[in-house]
Amino acid sequence: MDHTELEPQSPEVLIEIKGLLARGLDFDEKQVELIEEQNEMAKRRTDTTSNLLQFSSATAKYTEDQTAMARERTSLTRVQTKLSTRSTELAHIRTDLGRERTAMAEQRTELALNRTELARQRSRLAAMRTDLARTRTALAEQRNVLSQARTDLAQERNDLAAERTMRALTRTRMSLQRTELARGRTYLAMIRTGLAFLAIGLTLFRYFGVSRWSLFDGALVLLSVVLVFYGTRGYRRAQLADRRIGELLANDPGLAQAT
Repeated sequence: MDHTELEPQSPEVLIEIKGLLARGLDFDEKQVELIEEQNEMAKRRTDTTSNLLQFSSATAKYTEDQTAMARERTSLTRVQTKLSTRSTELAHIRTDLGRERTAMAEQRTELALNRTELARQRSRLAAMRTDLARTRTALAEQRNVLSQARTDLAQERNDLAAERTMRALTRTRMSLQRTELARGRTYLAMIRTGLAFLAIGLTLFRYFGVSRWSLFDGALVLLSVVLVFYGTRGYRRAQLADRRIGELLANDPGLAQAT
């Protein structure tokens, strides 16, 4: 076939080729749409799978909850069985208590009869007690007279005891004053001894001068200073105590009565 035969047919071929190309483009577009729809369906399938997984997790959790509830129900059934057994035991105990209560009621009836008899005896004893009460009243009047006399004697004894206590307190304070005065004399003797040691030490120092006995003289002087210091402080304390006791004795009612 040469070119002269193909030339008249070239436009139709081109038209057919264009048609084929157009159909190819349409096919490509449809294929793209199909791919997009396929992707959309794959996405939906993924979402559905996720929902199924969540539903499976919820179902498993619900199954675990049901298992736990079944265990609790079994425990409650056991507890209920124990309670039923305990209730039966309590019913037996209650029956025994009812029998004991009936026996106690019979005993109470017998005790009531005995109490009636005792009430009669008590009435007779009450009459006797009334007679004894009259006798006791007469004795009580005599006892009241004796009680009044005893009260008067007790009052006198209390007055004497108060006076004796007051005099004992006065005697105690005077003993304290005597003790403080003796203590003051002791401290005065200490002061006199210290002054005597001081005079001896100074006399020996002036007589012998500075020598090997000077240490002894110094010891005597130091001892005398210590004795005078402690004696003066003790005498001061004794004087203050004596003054305080003297103020108490000045206001002492026992000493005022004695004078």
